[in-house]
Amino acid sequence: MSTPPTGPAAGPQRRGRGRRPAHEVRADVLRAAGALLLGGGLTALTFDRVARESGVSRTTLHKWWPSVGSLALDGYFHTVEDTLAFPDTDDLRADITTQLRHFVELMTTTPAGRLLTELIGRSQTDPDLAAEYRRLYSSARRQLATDRFRRAQEAGQIRPGIDVRVLVDQLWGAVYHRLLIPDEPVDEAFADALVDNLFDGVVQTP
Repeated sequence: MSTPPTGPAAGPQRRGRGRRPAHEVRADVLRAAGALLLGGGLTALTFDRVARESGVSRTTLHKWWPSVGSLALDGYFHTVEDTLAFPDTDDLRADITTQLRHFVELMTTTPAGRLLTELIGRSQTDPDLAAEYRRLYSSARRQLATDRFRRAQEAGQIRPGIDVRVLVDQLWGAVYHRLLIPDEPVDEAFADALVDNLFDGVVQTP
């Protein structure tokens, strides 16, 4: 599979003649895919509909995305990427709290939460979708969180021996757990409690 060049997203620009830059075409496709997904879920996403909405040929879509699942995940990541960006100030605790609250809000107040759980559920019985989920979404999201903690570790804000990948699991893994097994609420108070427990510890000192 050839990968389209990346670049800044640009609004749809219809030119008279000539080929549009690949990054513009790709941005149009991902916008169309994201809108279809958030509007109607996975069942709303087909190559035909994305081609029609984006004005991009099915041949191009198949060249860049081998399956509807891979297009869905790429479109989803593109749609939520800015919302879930990590702040990077000198205050690690505030940065993590801000991002985790944004994640919880996105998952519980927009169609993105329902869509993500749908993608996770379907990936359990679809090996190709599972592989694409790891490649296009979960690995990328985990890496962003890991990188933020590692920068803090390099700055002396986290002890050298701490495995920051486990910190990621402790925070965002707990949110995913409640999203998939909704016995308890997923809300801002839960996000704050996760951060408090991580940063303050749970063992009472004498």
